[in-house]
Amino acid sequence: MSTPLKRNPLRDARDKRLPRIAGPSGLVIFGVTGDLSRKKLMPAIYDLANRGLLPPGFALVGFARRDWADQDFMQVVHEAVKEHARTPFRQEVWDQLAEGMRFVQGTFDDDVAFDTLATTLADLDRDRGTGGNHAFYLSVPPSAFTTVVNQLKRAGLATPPTDSPGQWRRVVIEKPFGHDLSSAKQLNKIVNDVFPEESVFRIDHYLGKETVQNILALRFANQLYEPIWNANYVDHVQITMAEDIGLGGRAGYYDGIGAARDVIQNHLLQLLALTAMEEPVSFRPSDLRAEKVKVLSATRAIGPYDETTARGQYTGGWQGGQKVPGLVEEGGFAKDSVTETYAAITCEVNTRRWAGVPFYLRTGKRLGRRVTEVAVVFKRAPHLPFDDTATEELGQNALVVRVQPDEGVTMRFGSKVPGNSMEVRDVTMDFGYGHAFTESSPEAYERLLLDVLLGEPSLFPKNDEVELSWQILDPIIDHWGRHGTPEKYKAGTWGPVSAEEMLARTGRNWRRP
Repeated sequence: MSTPLKRNPLRDARDKRLPRIAGPSGLVIFGVTGDLSRKKLMPAIYDLANRGLLPPGFALVGFARRDWADQDFMQVVHEAVKEHARTPFRQEVWDQLAEGMRFVQGTFDDDVAFDTLATTLADLDRDRGTGGNHAFYLSVPPSAFTTVVNQLKRAGLATPPTDSPGQWRRVVIEKPFGHDLSSAKQLNKIVNDVFPEESVFRIDHYLGKETVQNILALRFANQLYEPIWNANYVDHVQITMAEDIGLGGRAGYYDGIGAARDVIQNHLLQLLALTAMEEPVSFRPSDLRAEKVKVLSATRAIGPYDETTARGQYTGGWQGGQKVPGLVEEGGFAKDSVTETYAAITCEVNTRRWAGVPFYLRTGKRLGRRVTEVAVVFKRAPHLPFDDTATEELGQNALVVRVQPDEGVTMRFGSKVPGNSMEVRDVTMDFGYGHAFTESSPEAYERLLLDVLLGEPSLFPKNDEVELSWQILDPIIDHWGRHGTPEKYKAGTWGPVSAEEMLARTGRNWRRP
């Protein structure tokens, strides 16, 4: 007679507080000597290990041209972790992680180096227990994607052996995903010829931020907002990503790309999709992505572009009490560069819910402060039973989701000023992650790297999302290429005059974050 299994009375199957831990696996980073790897990827891997979310046998392999031994690579990772990790350094965690670190020297066109990589991974499968499961992180220029994925295919690393059905191979791609629709389609074809779409993870680190995911929680876990989340009540939506830094040292990447391609095509259009999407049937990856695709399919840029878009380029000025140079004074940029450092566009979402509601997207360098936010601005009340003098300082209600740096949500509404007279002014009610929760939010790359190892694709754009985003932006880029040059704006301001005029034509104005 078999003994019945006993259930742990302290464990509820619905309790999601116990996190999912990655199974046996390894991560190979191409371009491991770059800033992204040193400042984000290596610290994120340590933080995951420190939180107990990586398996004991996890392996980390670096691939680069440097003449390093395994010990040299370990030292580089150690320094990056000590300087940039979010969680405290613990020697026992480091020792276990370091045991699985390897380095392979070579160039992307070096067959021998990739054969060595294949041997190294086979050794890790045997000695470290990685189980044949490997993710390949391409922190390399897009021009190198073709070479790397084809080398992985040639070396037999792109697909697991047919006699090992439980094994997986995945590839992670950093933006930019092409520079227009045509190049994006070509890039997707190149990658999908080697890796099936379900094995491709396109990293948009903004989608890994807690507050971006909180847009979904805010909308679909609360009855409060859904009845007014539509064109009957919403006047317009502003999505802003402002940075106060310049582009010194980034000319090689940024010159010729510009703010629209760098930020609007991916980060801001993804934020638009999350803000405007319908409620998915479930939060399974396929259902969530399907709703995002529907929104992007219904989105188009509003013209005429001379009036509904703006672009600018920062000049020298004062910022944070320091005198800073203009773009053309930064190293590597030509004196006649027409690369825009500020871009603003107007979009519409042609669905029943959003018909007639403009979505304003803007991004820029050397602006007033660093901030990313989604502001849903509501229409004014149809009737105010007060004297004009009582409400002259009353603006429009707004719900603002702050993505960074002070993650949280702010509501703006009218309230009576204390006193004998009926005077109404704007006030705010604020929720901050740092105040409401004792646990600090993980870095975006922690969440995304863990999702890669778990095979959880919800937060990664599919190829059709990428192509639809270019389809929205391409007409504007083409128009800018044929008409004029970016307008100058001083560092430390909030962009060119044309951006203010763009909203003023409709009787609106940009929020000052």
